[in-house]
Amino acid sequence: MSSLTLLQSLHENLATAAKVKSVFGEPITAGEKTIIPVARIVYGFGGGTGSGGLETKTARGEGGGGGGGVRALPVGVFEVSPKETRFVAIGDRKKSLGTLLLGAGLGLLFARRKRSAADVDR
Repeated sequence: MSSLTLLQSLHENLATAAKVKSVFGEPITAGEKTIIPVARIVYGFGGGTGSGGLETKTARGEGGGGGGGVRALPVGVFEVSPKETRFVAIGDRKKSLGTLLLGAGLGLLFARRKRSAADVDR
């Protein structure tokens, strides 16, 4: 199998799997409302093949491999009704704020350590 064929096969398999419907299902209708799931889907893949062998007549070299992955993160839902259509986000704002503050705190800590180390070197 050539590298191109391997990559095309991986891409087709992952592209088929990387759909909102395959992760979250079909839109749901209840009464006059329809809920449509929204997700952020990321996929990546890679592969390669090889040939040739060692410089001996009995050794034959070949090889190949590939892999990939799919990640689906729920983003929210669209709520469709006769009166209105609205997007309802799914997310934890406290967690996002905590992550941001932790990152800023670590940045300040490392900046201080770097300055302290520079002062010692003088």
